[in-house]
Amino acid sequence: MVVDAQVGVINDAWDASRIIGNIARAVERARAENIPVLWVQHADAELPTDSPQWQWVPELVPTAGEPRIHKQFNSSFEHTTLSEELEALGVSHLVLAGAATNWCIRATAYGALERGYDLTLLSDAHTTGTIQLENGTLIEAAAIVQDLNIAMQWLSYPGRTNGTARTEQIDFTRPGGE
Repeated sequence: MVVDAQVGVINDAWDASRIIGNIARAVERARAENIPVLWVQHADAELPTDSPQWQWVPELVPTAGEPRIHKQFNSSFEHTTLSEELEALGVSHLVLAGAATNWCIRATAYGALERGYDLTLLSDAHTTGTIQLENGTLIEAAAIVQDLNIAMQWLSYPGRTNGTARTEQIDFTRPGGE
């Protein structure tokens, strides 16, 4: 599942070109292995539907037949058709990539686990921007990415498997990653 790989979300994010390349490789591998690829696209005041910033980054474009989920909240599950799409496809294990790590990727990861899905976060295929707090403190994007990668390795939910994997090592059939 690719979340919010949109011009206005990912282009100015930390290490964007590497992350976009990793997402593209993961999507290519999934397609080659006949694994369904779902695309989630966010819209809000900063990402108006059909605006230039709302569009997919040019390197990441859904193909015909790949489900597209439109959302307005951080979690890809809230007020969307995602659960129905996953049920129709018989999906029990999600592999997650995209942006922004601290908002939509985190919310979607927790949402998936809370709904009973196994989850593998692609540790090198999600990104965000650096945050500056009101007091001037910077929370560097790389630290935000690392924090979620660590959380996904250590979280524990009953009856579910979760973890992380690098793009080149993902096994789409094995929940939890490396």
